[in-house]
Amino acid sequence: QVQLVESGGGLVQPGGSLPLYCAASGTPGNYAMGWFRQPLQREREFVASWTLSGATYADSVKGRFTISRDSAENSLYLQMNNLRPEDTAVYSCATQEAPSFGHGDSWLEYSYWGRGTQVTVSS
Repeated sequence: QVQLVESGGGLVQPGGSLPLYCAASGTPGNYAMGWFRQPLQREREFVASWTLSGATYADSVKGRFTISRDSAENSLYLQMNNLRPEDTAVYSCATQEAPSFGHGDSWLEYSYWGRGTQVTVSS
């Protein structure tokens, strides 16, 4: 059974930093994984992904967020720096069902999702 558990969310001031963690189980460590977010009353949007082609980022977070993968631990990380109020959302990690050379920037490519963790950027 595939299980994804996110942690590390919370409240941070604008300009601050916050790391997010996703622990995966029931799936090999080389499957494509990604982070998505859903602001309140808005649609889910792509944040970053890790595939066999490397990292892909949404334009809105490029240069501020860094995604990394620990295949041995089967974990996915997202280091978020220089946070802005518009980054406020529920952040979820997701995994595909196979390794991929694609960008992994569409939620339709992912089969399994965590429950999400709230990130609030506010002064």
